[in-house]
Amino acid sequence: MNPTLPHDVVQPLVARLQAANRSFVEARPGDSGRRQPVHTVYGGAHLFRADSAPKLGALALRALEQYAPDFVTLARALELPGAGALPRTSTNIAQLSARLASEGEALRKSEPEAWLAHTVYTRVVDKLRREAVEDFRIDFEDGYGNRPDEEEDGHAVAAAGELARGLAAGALPPFIGVRIKPLSEEVRERAIRTLDLFLTALVRETGGRLPPGFVVTLPKITHVEQVSFLAEALALLEPRLALGEGALRFEIMVETPQSIIGMDGDVPLPRLVEAGKGRITAAHFGTYDFTAACNITAMHQHMRHPVCDFARQVMQVALAGTGIWLSDGSTTVMPVPQHRAEPGGPPLTPEQEAENRAAVHRAWKLHYDDIQHSLRLGFYQGWDLHPAQLPTRYAALYSFFLRGLDAAAQRLRNFVGKAAQATLVGDIFDDAATGQGLLNYFLRAINCGAVTEDETASLTGLTLEELRSRSFVRILRARRGQ
Repeated sequence: MNPTLPHDVVQPLVARLQAANRSFVEARPGDSGRRQPVHTVYGGAHLFRADSAPKLGALALRALEQYAPDFVTLARALELPGAGALPRTSTNIAQLSARLASEGEALRKSEPEAWLAHTVYTRVVDKLRREAVEDFRIDFEDGYGNRPDEEEDGHAVAAAGELARGLAAGALPPFIGVRIKPLSEEVRERAIRTLDLFLTALVRETGGRLPPGFVVTLPKITHVEQVSFLAEALALLEPRLALGEGALRFEIMVETPQSIIGMDGDVPLPRLVEAGKGRITAAHFGTYDFTAACNITAMHQHMRHPVCDFARQVMQVALAGTGIWLSDGSTTVMPVPQHRAEPGGPPLTPEQEAENRAAVHRAWKLHYDDIQHSLRLGFYQGWDLHPAQLPTRYAALYSFFLRGLDAAAQRLRNFVGKAAQATLVGDIFDDAATGQGLLNYFLRAINCGAVTEDETASLTGLTLEELRSRSFVRILRARRGQ
């Protein structure tokens, strides 16, 4: 039987559909597979030094050792599953820790709560020693304030010099960048001057190199022209600084209501990305500026306020498939002690030490819960403002991934087996997005240190080569011999 519609009649429609499909794929290419940092640590530009990242790691480890010297203390502070049933005496804790360290995987099924608490703790300690800071932002905005022009000029040049020294010494985190002031009428000239001075000094000191993962952060966006301006300014700077085209990337901060719903009633986020002309890497949510702009009182300005969930979900839907990384905001309750012993004065009393421990543990639990909330919403990155928040950043991530590991591994293993039999249409599997999403769970877990490549390969049945391809489609093609 011949079809009703002849080829020459359908072809004009097909051509339009093909063009539309190509445009969609160009605008929504999906996850790039590149490593995304799990957090961004912000610090005032006037305080930045070449060795800031390792120093923050040392402070984070010291806070963990002081306020959670063993895995049971941390598990109880964070209320990990089964923490209440863990031993309480130091002798019994040490004995259980030794058993878990020696038997490890064998106790995973028989004593899952103890295994989880111990594994989270030991991997947090390892992470803090090895790579405590994944991303750092040299801040000329909220963490710096408004200063005389001469002073900010000096700090821009000095911070660039410290960054260059950190690059030469290998002391920088995998991702780093600078946050400028907003491009509002009040401070736009100051913002672009700081950026110009910083980049000029940096490339002069490094001989034209940018640190890996370098990015500029643009805060408090209210309309698309601010994004377009920065994209064009960076394009003008590149040839003058002898940088390659597209070398200067930036991220946008979503912290004004106008970033979520524009003046025309539309969602402007896709237009902001388009205005970035391919330079935008991420969109970061700003909890406290956003809630303040929505008339939320200070008492209720927190990460889990419903207005924040609304904004995050708009970000998620509007930017889905674009490859733009999403980051959540920060917890502003810091895990710091209430009492401090004065130099040369009497030591703290046992009561004061107990109050300090309780204060730190409360702040840790709040930070942990905020991160868990972000992770459940699909936000795998957030801000950290204090070195003592780093232990709970990684504890939250590791417990999140480890608790879902077996179920995710089974789903991925089964999905790969079934998808390998699926029909290949052109060069794209029709279920590749689902498979890539399952694979991304493990790639994120590996990247942050929650699991190792060997553990993932053993659980999922994938080879190390397949994991390192970071592509579900490549895995299937290789298994089909294509």
